[in-house]
Amino acid sequence: MLFLHVLIFKKLKVHYNFDNYKVQKPVITVGAFDGVHKGHVEILNLVRNYALKINGESIVVTFWPHPRLVLNHDESIRLLNTLDEKLSLFANAGIDHVVVIPFTEEFSELSSNQFIEEIMVKKLNVNHLIVGFNHHFGKGREGNFETMKEHAGHFGFTIEKLDAQMVENEKVSSTLIRKALNEGDIELANKCLGYHYSITGKVLEGKKIGRTIGFPTANVLINEAFKLVPKVGVYAVIVSVDGRQYPGMLNIGYNPTIDSSNVKLSIEVHLINFADNLYDKEITLIFQKRVRDEVKFEGLDHLKKQLNADKAEIMKILGV
Repeated sequence: MLFLHVLIFKKLKVHYNFDNYKVQKPVITVGAFDGVHKGHVEILNLVRNYALKINGESIVVTFWPHPRLVLNHDESIRLLNTLDEKLSLFANAGIDHVVVIPFTEEFSELSSNQFIEEIMVKKLNVNHLIVGFNHHFGKGREGNFETMKEHAGHFGFTIEKLDAQMVENEKVSSTLIRKALNEGDIELANKCLGYHYSITGKVLEGKKIGRTIGFPTANVLINEAFKLVPKVGVYAVIVSVDGRQYPGMLNIGYNPTIDSSNVKLSIEVHLINFADNLYDKEITLIFQKRVRDEVKFEGLDHLKKQLNADKAEIMKILGV
């Protein structure tokens, strides 16, 4: 029906087909899991611990591409994770297996009843199912916890639902985190995620204007076009490159001081106390805090003065 092959992350087995899916007493959760945030991790912990209790195996069923990319036909949609990032987070949570279902328009036509019988029961042989507080599935998101509960007795599996996790009096959700990032509220986003938000990309050669004022920058092209880039502005970040980490000051924006007519978004990071060549390297920007808005200055001298002030503040934030 679906799928292609199997990959392994640490002890995690990633299935793109059911050919080698041989699982004892599968304890399963299912969802898009964009962000693999604190609420998701609580579910993953329940899945892992329940599997250990019954001498079974823990399974995450997820979808790729994200359903929103397929169903909404909207290229402006931005997501919190690439697939590789999600798989790494599942591995870190101690999950045994991930089944990645290619989400297509044809697959989206499956009713909730068909999904339960054809996928959960016949393909996955579900023993116990754990879902989140707002879980919906099937064509038009018609199915919910009550739907699953009705079928559980009939097909001989058990089911439970986890309540919402709260951060600052709000229910943790992928939607809340996207909103926080779009507003530049990195600290709220990181609290909800349970880790620091990051973007990864390749360093390209730029105009090299930054080095003329003592702030050489790496111009970053992110790896996935749908990855959410936080609100325009200046950020304190940690930069991971070649297995090492460096403090950095990041600008997301349009460089209005250099070219007021520019409409192309750029992502440029200055690594503090770093002098090596980064061209063509892959780096990861790990967001710590938003420092200020992007501003158009009267000239490079005014920009340099502000960058020195930014650097001092960012070094203080990062404890450098």
